[in-house]
Amino acid sequence: MDYIPNTDKNREEMLEKIGVKDFSQLIKGIPQSVLLKKDLKLPSPLSEMELVGLLKDLSQQNRSTDEVISFLGGGAYDHFIPSVVNHILMRSEFYTAYTPYQAEVSQGTLQSIYEFQSLICELTGMDVANASMYDGASAVAEAALMSHSTNSKNEIIITGSLHPAYKRVLETYCSGMGLKTITCPTENGLVEPSSLKSDLSSDTSCVIVQSPNFYGVIEDVAKIEELVHSAGALLIMVCDPISLGILKSPGELGADIAIGEGQGMGNPISLGGPFLGFFTAKKEMVRRLPGRLIAATRDSKGQRGFVMTLQTREQHIRREKATSNICTNEALCTLASAVYLSLMGKKGIKEVARLCVQKAHYALEELTKINGFKLKYRAPFFKEFILETPVPAGEIINRLLDKNILAGVDLSRFDPGLKDSLLICVTEKRTKKEIDYFVSQLKSLV
Repeated sequence: MDYIPNTDKNREEMLEKIGVKDFSQLIKGIPQSVLLKKDLKLPSPLSEMELVGLLKDLSQQNRSTDEVISFLGGGAYDHFIPSVVNHILMRSEFYTAYTPYQAEVSQGTLQSIYEFQSLICELTGMDVANASMYDGASAVAEAALMSHSTNSKNEIIITGSLHPAYKRVLETYCSGMGLKTITCPTENGLVEPSSLKSDLSSDTSCVIVQSPNFYGVIEDVAKIEELVHSAGALLIMVCDPISLGILKSPGELGADIAIGEGQGMGNPISLGGPFLGFFTAKKEMVRRLPGRLIAATRDSKGQRGFVMTLQTREQHIRREKATSNICTNEALCTLASAVYLSLMGKKGIKEVARLCVQKAHYALEELTKINGFKLKYRAPFFKEFILETPVPAGEIINRLLDKNILAGVDLSRFDPGLKDSLLICVTEKRTKKEIDYFVSQLKSLV
Protein backbone atom coordinates (compact mmCIF):
# COMPACT_ATOMS: atom_id res chain seq x y z
CA MET A 1 0.00 0.00 0.00
CA ASP A 2 1.29 3.46 -0.90
CA TYR A 3 2.34 5.76 1.96
CA ILE A 4 -0.12 8.64 2.48
CA PRO A 5 1.48 11.75 4.00
CA ASN A 6 -0.20 13.06 7.17
CA THR A 7 -1.14 16.53 5.91
CA ASP A 8 -4.03 18.85 6.78
CA LYS A 9 -5.52 18.31 3.33
CA ASN A 10 -5.41 14.52 3.65
CA ARG A 11 -7.00 14.68 7.12
CA GLU A 12 -9.81 16.85 5.80
CA GLU A 13 -10.40 14.41 2.92
CA MET A 14 -10.47 11.43 5.32
CA LEU A 15 -12.98 13.15 7.64
CA GLU A 16 -15.14 14.10 4.66
CA LYS A 17 -15.12 10.50 3.45
CA ILE A 18 -16.51 9.20 6.75
CA GLY A 19 -19.07 11.98 7.00
CA VAL A 20 -17.78 14.20 9.83
CA LYS A 21 -16.49 17.76 9.89
CA ASP A 22 -13.78 17.43 12.50
CA PHE A 23 -12.16 14.95 14.88
CA SER A 24 -14.27 16.03 17.89
CA GLN A 25 -17.33 14.48 16.23
CA LEU A 26 -15.62 11.07 16.36
CA ILE A 27 -15.36 11.23 20.15
CA LYS A 28 -18.62 12.99 20.98
CA GLY A 29 -19.73 9.96 23.02
CA ILE A 30 -16.98 10.63 25.57
CA PRO A 31 -18.17 12.92 28.43
CA GLN A 32 -16.59 16.38 28.45
CA SER A 33 -15.66 15.93 32.09
CA VAL A 34 -13.04 13.28 31.25
CA LEU A 35 -11.53 14.96 28.18
CA LEU A 36 -8.11 16.55 28.56
CA LYS A 37 -8.43 20.22 27.56
CA LYS A 38 -4.75 21.14 27.78
CA ASP A 39 -1.50 19.98 26.30
CA LEU A 40 0.28 16.97 27.74
CA LYS A 41 3.17 17.89 30.03
CA LEU A 42 5.81 16.14 27.97
CA PRO A 43 9.46 17.20 27.83
CA SER A 44 11.07 18.27 24.60
CA PRO A 45 12.70 15.54 22.48
CA LEU A 46 15.52 13.75 24.30
CA SER A 47 18.48 11.60 23.34
CA GLU A 48 18.47 7.96 24.44
CA MET A 49 20.93 8.74 27.26
CA GLU A 50 18.79 11.63 28.52
CA LEU A 51 15.61 9.58 28.27
CA VAL A 52 17.10 6.70 30.31
CA GLY A 53 18.18 9.19 32.96
CA LEU A 54 14.72 10.75 33.13
CA LEU A 55 12.98 7.38 33.41
CA LYS A 56 15.41 6.34 36.15
CA ASP A 57 14.64 9.51 38.11
CA LEU A 58 10.91 8.88 37.77
CA SER A 59 11.23 5.25 38.84
CA GLN A 60 13.11 6.27 41.98
CA GLN A 61 10.07 8.20 43.16
CA ASN A 62 8.51 4.79 43.90
CA ARG A 63 9.49 2.62 46.85
CA SER A 64 9.46 -1.16 46.68
CA THR A 65 8.58 -3.52 49.51
CA ASP A 66 12.31 -4.25 49.75
CA GLU A 67 12.79 -0.68 50.97
CA VAL A 68 9.81 -0.27 53.28
CA ILE A 69 7.96 -2.35 55.86
CA SER A 70 4.57 -3.05 54.32
CA PHE A 71 1.36 -3.60 56.25
CA LEU A 72 -0.73 -3.00 53.12
CA GLY A 73 -3.48 -5.42 52.21
CA GLY A 74 -6.94 -5.05 50.79
CA GLY A 75 -6.34 -7.33 47.81
CA ALA A 76 -2.59 -6.99 47.15
CA TYR A 77 -0.24 -8.81 49.52
CA ASP A 78 3.47 -8.80 50.29
CA HIS A 79 4.11 -12.54 50.54
CA PHE A 80 7.54 -14.11 50.18
CA ILE A 81 8.41 -15.34 46.68
CA PRO A 82 11.03 -18.11 46.49
CA SER A 83 13.87 -17.19 44.10
CA VAL A 84 13.31 -20.27 41.95
CA VAL A 85 9.93 -18.86 40.84
CA ASN A 86 11.61 -16.12 38.81
CA HIS A 87 14.35 -18.45 37.57
CA ILE A 88 11.68 -20.60 35.90
CA LEU A 89 9.45 -17.69 34.94
CA MET A 90 12.22 -15.88 33.07
CA ARG A 91 13.08 -18.79 30.79
CA SER A 92 12.65 -17.41 27.27
CA GLU A 93 10.27 -20.15 26.18
CA PHE A 94 7.85 -19.03 28.89
CA TYR A 95 8.10 -15.26 29.07
CA THR A 96 8.02 -14.80 25.29
CA ALA A 97 5.02 -17.11 24.78
CA TYR A 98 1.75 -15.30 24.24
CA THR A 99 -1.14 -17.72 23.90
CA PRO A 100 -1.38 -21.38 22.79
CA TYR A 101 -3.27 -21.02 19.51
CA GLN A 102 -1.39 -23.95 17.97
CA ALA A 103 -1.61 -26.69 20.59
CA GLU A 104 0.79 -29.02 18.82
CA VAL A 105 3.69 -26.53 19.20
CA SER A 106 2.61 -25.07 22.55
CA GLN A 107 3.05 -28.14 24.73
CA GLY A 108 5.15 -26.39 27.39
CA THR A 109 2.67 -23.55 27.83
CA LEU A 110 -0.28 -25.93 27.82
CA GLN A 111 1.32 -28.17 30.42
CA SER A 112 2.10 -25.24 32.72
CA ILE A 113 -1.55 -24.15 32.53
CA TYR A 114 -2.72 -27.73 33.11
CA GLU A 115 -0.52 -27.99 36.21
CA PHE A 116 -1.89 -24.65 37.46
CA GLN A 117 -5.47 -25.85 37.01
CA SER A 118 -4.71 -29.11 38.85
CA LEU A 119 -3.03 -27.35 41.78
CA ILE A 120 -5.85 -24.80 42.11
CA CYS A 121 -8.45 -27.58 42.14
CA GLU A 122 -6.53 -29.37 44.88
CA LEU A 123 -6.19 -26.15 46.90
CA THR A 124 -9.86 -25.13 46.63
CA GLY A 125 -11.39 -28.61 46.75
CA MET A 126 -13.34 -27.85 43.56
CA ASP A 127 -13.76 -30.05 40.45
CA VAL A 128 -12.56 -27.85 37.58
CA ALA A 129 -10.45 -24.73 37.15
CA ASN A 130 -9.96 -22.60 34.05
CA ALA A 131 -6.83 -21.05 32.59
CA SER A 132 -7.30 -17.98 34.79
CA MET A 133 -8.95 -14.57 34.63
CA TYR A 134 -7.47 -11.08 34.54
CA ASP A 135 -7.75 -10.59 38.31
CA GLY A 136 -9.98 -11.23 41.31
CA ALA A 137 -12.45 -8.53 40.25
CA SER A 138 -13.02 -9.92 36.74
CA ALA A 139 -13.35 -13.41 38.25
CA VAL A 140 -16.18 -12.17 40.49
CA ALA A 141 -17.99 -10.59 37.55
CA GLU A 142 -17.54 -13.62 35.29
CA ALA A 143 -18.78 -15.90 38.09
CA ALA A 144 -21.99 -13.86 38.35
CA LEU A 145 -22.55 -14.09 34.58
CA MET A 146 -21.88 -17.83 34.68
CA SER A 147 -24.44 -18.20 37.46
CA HIS A 148 -27.02 -16.29 35.42
CA SER A 149 -26.34 -18.42 32.33
CA THR A 150 -26.79 -21.55 34.47
CA ASN A 151 -30.16 -20.77 36.04
CA SER A 152 -31.45 -17.76 34.00
CA LYS A 153 -32.24 -15.83 37.18
CA ASN A 154 -31.62 -12.10 37.25
CA GLU A 155 -30.74 -11.07 40.82
CA ILE A 156 -27.16 -11.10 42.12
CA ILE A 157 -26.78 -10.73 45.89
CA ILE A 158 -23.43 -9.48 47.10
CA THR A 159 -22.45 -9.20 50.73
CA GLY A 160 -21.49 -5.79 52.09
CA SER A 161 -18.11 -7.19 53.08
CA LEU A 162 -17.10 -7.89 49.46
CA HIS A 163 -14.08 -5.95 48.21
CA PRO A 164 -15.41 -2.53 46.98
CA ALA A 165 -13.36 -2.71 43.77
CA TYR A 166 -14.79 -6.16 43.00
CA LYS A 167 -18.26 -4.76 43.59
CA ARG A 168 -17.73 -1.90 41.13
CA VAL A 169 -16.47 -4.20 38.38
CA LEU A 170 -19.37 -6.58 39.00
CA GLU A 171 -21.92 -3.74 38.76
CA THR A 172 -20.36 -2.61 35.48
CA TYR A 173 -20.71 -6.11 34.01
CA CYS A 174 -24.25 -6.53 35.33
CA SER A 175 -25.48 -3.18 34.03
CA GLY A 176 -24.75 -4.29 30.48
CA MET A 177 -26.59 -7.56 31.02
CA GLY A 178 -29.63 -6.05 32.70
CA LEU A 179 -28.94 -7.95 35.92
CA LYS A 180 -29.93 -6.53 39.28
CA THR A 181 -27.37 -6.40 42.10
CA ILE A 182 -28.50 -6.36 45.73
CA THR A 183 -26.10 -5.62 48.59
CA CYS A 184 -26.77 -7.50 51.79
CA PRO A 185 -25.64 -5.36 54.75
CA THR A 186 -23.14 -6.52 57.32
CA GLU A 187 -23.20 -6.26 61.08
CA ASN A 188 -19.95 -6.08 63.05
CA GLY A 189 -18.04 -6.90 59.89
CA LEU A 190 -20.03 -10.05 59.10
CA VAL A 191 -22.98 -11.04 56.94
CA GLU A 192 -26.17 -11.02 59.00
CA PRO A 193 -28.03 -14.29 58.18
CA SER A 194 -31.48 -12.78 58.84
CA SER A 195 -30.78 -9.94 56.37
CA LEU A 196 -29.54 -12.39 53.76
CA LYS A 197 -32.60 -14.57 54.22
CA SER A 198 -34.92 -11.61 53.62
CA ASP A 199 -32.98 -10.60 50.46
CA LEU A 200 -33.23 -14.07 48.90
CA SER A 201 -36.04 -14.60 46.41
CA SER A 202 -37.14 -16.97 43.67
CA ASP A 203 -35.24 -14.77 41.19
CA THR A 204 -31.92 -14.91 43.08
CA SER A 205 -29.30 -16.35 40.77
CA CYS A 206 -26.41 -16.38 43.23
CA VAL A 207 -24.98 -15.00 46.44
CA ILE A 208 -21.37 -13.80 46.39
CA VAL A 209 -19.60 -13.99 49.74
CA GLN A 210 -15.94 -13.25 50.46
CA SER A 211 -14.16 -15.06 53.28
CA PRO A 212 -11.86 -13.86 54.71
CA ASN A 213 -13.75 -10.75 53.69
CA PHE A 214 -12.53 -7.26 52.81
CA TYR A 215 -12.31 -6.46 56.53
CA GLY A 216 -10.18 -9.56 57.11
CA VAL A 217 -12.98 -11.31 59.01
CA ILE A 218 -13.82 -14.99 58.45
CA GLU A 219 -17.49 -15.44 57.51
CA ASP A 220 -19.73 -18.29 58.66
CA VAL A 221 -19.92 -19.73 55.13
CA ALA A 222 -21.57 -22.96 56.29
CA LYS A 223 -24.60 -21.06 57.56
CA ILE A 224 -24.69 -18.89 54.43
CA GLU A 225 -24.48 -21.98 52.20
CA GLU A 226 -27.52 -23.50 53.87
CA LEU A 227 -29.61 -20.37 53.31
CA VAL A 228 -28.46 -19.90 49.71
CA HIS A 229 -29.08 -23.46 48.54
CA SER A 230 -32.42 -23.73 50.35
CA ALA A 231 -33.51 -20.74 48.24
CA GLY A 232 -32.43 -22.48 45.03
CA ALA A 233 -29.56 -20.09 44.34
CA LEU A 234 -25.86 -20.73 43.68
CA LEU A 235 -23.12 -19.93 46.18
CA ILE A 236 -20.06 -18.10 44.86
CA MET A 237 -17.19 -17.93 47.32
CA VAL A 238 -14.34 -15.44 47.01
CA CYS A 239 -11.32 -16.59 48.99
CA ASP A 240 -7.70 -15.85 49.75
CA PRO A 241 -5.78 -18.89 48.44
CA ILE A 242 -3.18 -18.69 51.23
CA SER A 243 -5.94 -18.91 53.86
CA LEU A 244 -6.92 -22.31 52.45
CA GLY A 245 -3.80 -23.73 54.05
CA ILE A 246 -5.68 -23.76 57.37
CA LEU A 247 -9.33 -22.93 56.62
CA LYS A 248 -11.95 -25.24 55.12
CA SER A 249 -11.88 -25.19 51.34
CA PRO A 250 -14.78 -23.86 49.22
CA GLY A 251 -15.40 -27.44 48.10
CA GLU A 252 -15.82 -28.58 51.70
CA LEU A 253 -18.14 -25.65 52.40
CA GLY A 254 -20.44 -26.45 49.46
CA ALA A 255 -19.58 -23.60 47.11
CA ASP A 256 -20.77 -23.95 43.52
CA ILE A 257 -18.13 -21.54 42.20
CA ALA A 258 -14.93 -20.53 44.00
CA ILE A 259 -12.80 -17.63 42.82
CA GLY A 260 -10.22 -15.18 44.08
CA GLU A 261 -7.10 -13.16 43.52
CA GLY A 262 -4.00 -15.28 42.98
CA GLN A 263 -1.34 -12.55 43.26
CA GLY A 264 -0.21 -13.75 46.68
CA MET A 265 0.88 -17.08 45.16
CA GLY A 266 4.28 -16.18 43.74
CA ASN A 267 3.52 -12.86 42.08
CA PRO A 268 4.85 -9.46 43.25
CA ILE A 269 2.57 -6.52 44.01
CA SER A 270 4.29 -4.71 41.12
CA LEU A 271 2.45 -1.38 41.40
CA GLY A 272 -0.89 -3.17 41.27
CA GLY A 273 -0.51 -5.56 38.37
CA PRO A 274 -0.53 -7.68 36.40
CA PHE A 275 -2.45 -9.99 38.73
CA LEU A 276 -4.43 -13.14 38.03
CA GLY A 277 -7.86 -14.35 39.02
CA PHE A 278 -8.38 -18.04 39.68
CA PHE A 279 -11.75 -19.53 38.76
CA THR A 280 -13.09 -22.92 39.85
CA ALA A 281 -16.48 -24.63 39.76
CA LYS A 282 -18.36 -27.88 40.17
CA LYS A 283 -17.94 -30.29 37.24
CA GLU A 284 -21.57 -30.04 36.11
CA MET A 285 -20.94 -26.36 35.25
CA VAL A 286 -17.82 -27.03 33.17
CA ARG A 287 -19.35 -26.18 29.79
CA ARG A 288 -20.26 -22.71 31.03
CA LEU A 289 -16.74 -21.99 32.29
CA PRO A 290 -15.28 -18.74 30.87
CA GLY A 291 -11.88 -18.74 29.20
CA ARG A 292 -10.04 -21.96 28.45
CA LEU A 293 -9.75 -25.44 29.91
CA ILE A 294 -6.55 -27.38 29.29
CA ALA A 295 -6.55 -31.18 29.55
CA ALA A 296 -4.06 -34.06 29.26
CA THR A 297 -4.51 -36.73 26.60
CA ARG A 298 -2.63 -39.35 24.52
CA ASP A 299 -1.70 -39.00 20.88
CA SER A 300 -1.86 -41.73 18.21
CA LYS A 301 1.51 -43.08 19.41
CA GLY A 302 0.38 -43.28 23.00
CA GLN A 303 2.49 -40.31 24.07
CA ARG A 304 1.15 -37.91 26.68
CA GLY A 305 0.12 -34.51 25.33
CA PHE A 306 -1.89 -31.43 26.25
CA VAL A 307 -4.81 -29.83 24.44
CA MET A 308 -7.31 -27.04 24.79
CA THR A 309 -10.41 -29.07 25.63
CA LEU A 310 -12.82 -26.15 25.97
CA GLN A 311 -12.47 -22.75 24.30
CA THR A 312 -15.72 -21.00 25.05
CA ARG A 313 -14.81 -17.49 23.97
CA GLU A 314 -16.05 -15.63 20.95
CA GLN A 315 -12.77 -15.96 19.01
CA HIS A 316 -13.22 -19.74 18.90
CA ILE A 317 -16.96 -20.28 18.62
CA ARG A 318 -20.01 -18.38 17.41
CA ARG A 319 -20.38 -15.19 19.42
CA GLU A 320 -23.90 -15.95 20.65
CA LYS A 321 -22.65 -19.23 22.12
CA ALA A 322 -19.59 -17.78 23.85
CA THR A 323 -19.63 -17.84 27.65
CA SER A 324 -17.30 -14.87 28.00
CA ASN A 325 -15.34 -12.23 26.12
CA ILE A 326 -12.21 -12.85 28.18
CA CYS A 327 -9.64 -12.62 25.38
CA THR A 328 -6.52 -14.12 26.89
CA ASN A 329 -5.18 -15.56 30.11
CA GLU A 330 -2.54 -14.43 32.58
CA ALA A 331 -0.32 -17.36 31.59
CA LEU A 332 2.95 -15.99 32.94
CA CYS A 333 1.28 -15.11 36.26
CA THR A 334 -0.36 -18.52 36.47
CA LEU A 335 3.01 -20.13 35.82
CA ALA A 336 4.43 -18.19 38.77
CA SER A 337 1.57 -19.44 40.94
CA ALA A 338 1.97 -23.02 39.72
CA VAL A 339 5.69 -22.97 40.52
CA TYR A 340 4.98 -21.38 43.91
CA LEU A 341 2.33 -23.95 44.85
CA SER A 342 4.43 -26.89 43.70
CA LEU A 343 7.41 -25.61 45.70
CA MET A 344 5.43 -24.92 48.85
CA GLY A 345 3.32 -28.05 48.81
CA LYS A 346 0.59 -28.73 51.37
CA LYS A 347 2.92 -28.32 54.34
CA GLY A 348 4.40 -25.09 53.02
CA ILE A 349 1.06 -23.40 52.34
CA LYS A 350 -0.14 -24.47 55.77
CA GLU A 351 2.98 -23.03 57.39
CA VAL A 352 2.65 -19.70 55.53
CA ALA A 353 -1.01 -19.45 56.59
CA ARG A 354 -0.14 -20.33 60.19
CA LEU A 355 2.58 -17.65 60.33
CA CYS A 356 0.18 -15.04 58.91
CA VAL A 357 -2.37 -15.82 61.64
CA GLN A 358 0.18 -15.78 64.47
CA LYS A 359 1.95 -12.62 63.39
CA ALA A 360 -1.29 -10.74 62.67
CA HIS A 361 -2.62 -11.57 66.12
CA TYR A 362 0.66 -10.59 67.76
CA ALA A 363 0.57 -7.24 65.93
CA LEU A 364 -3.02 -6.65 67.04
CA GLU A 365 -2.18 -7.48 70.65
CA GLU A 366 0.69 -4.98 70.71
CA LEU A 367 -1.09 -2.23 68.76
CA THR A 368 -4.15 -2.25 71.00
CA LYS A 369 -1.90 -1.61 74.01
CA ILE A 370 -1.45 1.92 72.65
CA ASN A 371 -3.94 4.32 74.18
CA GLY A 372 -6.82 5.12 71.80
CA PHE A 373 -6.33 2.18 69.42
CA LYS A 374 -8.79 -0.71 69.40
CA LEU A 375 -10.01 -3.57 67.22
CA LYS A 376 -13.11 -2.58 65.28
CA TYR A 377 -14.70 -5.98 64.69
CA ARG A 378 -14.36 -8.66 67.36
CA ALA A 379 -14.61 -11.69 65.10
CA PRO A 380 -12.11 -14.33 63.93
CA PHE A 381 -9.72 -12.98 61.30
CA PHE A 382 -6.93 -14.38 59.15
CA LYS A 383 -4.14 -11.89 58.34
CA GLU A 384 -6.00 -8.57 58.15
CA PHE A 385 -7.89 -6.57 60.77
CA ILE A 386 -9.33 -3.09 61.18
CA LEU A 387 -7.83 -0.84 63.83
CA GLU A 388 -9.86 2.11 65.07
CA THR A 389 -7.51 5.07 65.43
CA PRO A 390 -7.68 8.19 67.64
CA VAL A 391 -6.39 10.32 64.75
CA PRO A 392 -7.32 10.12 61.05
CA ALA A 393 -5.96 6.96 59.43
CA GLY A 394 -4.69 8.96 56.46
CA GLU A 395 -2.57 11.11 58.79
CA ILE A 396 -1.01 7.99 60.34
CA ILE A 397 -0.20 6.58 56.90
CA ASN A 398 1.42 9.82 55.69
CA ARG A 399 3.50 10.37 58.82
CA LEU A 400 4.75 6.80 59.13
CA LEU A 401 5.81 6.80 55.49
CA ASP A 402 8.70 9.02 56.60
CA LYS A 403 9.70 6.15 58.90
CA ASN A 404 9.72 3.69 55.97
CA ILE A 405 6.45 2.09 57.10
CA LEU A 406 3.42 1.50 54.88
CA ALA A 407 0.95 1.48 57.78
CA GLY A 408 -2.10 0.08 55.98
CA VAL A 409 -5.16 1.17 54.04
CA ASP A 410 -7.33 4.15 55.00
CA LEU A 411 -10.84 2.69 54.72
CA SER A 412 -12.58 6.08 54.55
CA ARG A 413 -11.58 6.17 50.86
CA PHE A 414 -13.99 3.25 50.31
CA ASP A 415 -16.65 4.02 52.91
CA PRO A 416 -17.08 7.42 54.66
CA GLY A 417 -18.66 5.50 57.54
CA LEU A 418 -15.29 3.89 58.23
CA LYS A 419 -13.64 7.12 59.28
CA ASP A 420 -10.54 6.67 61.45
CA SER A 421 -10.34 3.01 60.43
CA LEU A 422 -7.02 1.51 59.34
CA LEU A 423 -6.93 -1.87 57.56
CA ILE A 424 -3.70 -3.59 58.56
CA CYS A 425 -2.29 -6.73 56.94
CA VAL A 426 0.48 -8.88 58.43
CA THR A 427 1.96 -11.59 56.22
CA GLU A 428 4.60 -14.22 56.98
CA LYS A 429 7.28 -11.76 55.79
CA ARG A 430 6.84 -9.40 58.72
CA THR A 431 9.31 -10.09 61.50
CA LYS A 432 8.81 -9.47 65.21
CA LYS A 433 11.41 -6.70 64.96
CA GLU A 434 9.44 -4.98 62.17
CA ILE A 435 6.13 -5.30 64.02
CA ASP A 436 7.68 -3.93 67.23
CA TYR A 437 9.18 -1.03 65.25
CA PHE A 438 5.74 -0.28 63.78
CA VAL A 439 4.21 -0.29 67.26
CA SER A 440 6.90 1.98 68.69
CA GLN A 441 6.57 4.51 65.85
CA LEU A 442 2.80 4.53 66.18
CA LYS A 443 3.10 5.04 69.91
CA SER A 444 5.45 8.02 69.46
CA LEU A 445 3.14 9.48 66.82
CA VAL A 446 0.16 9.81 69.18
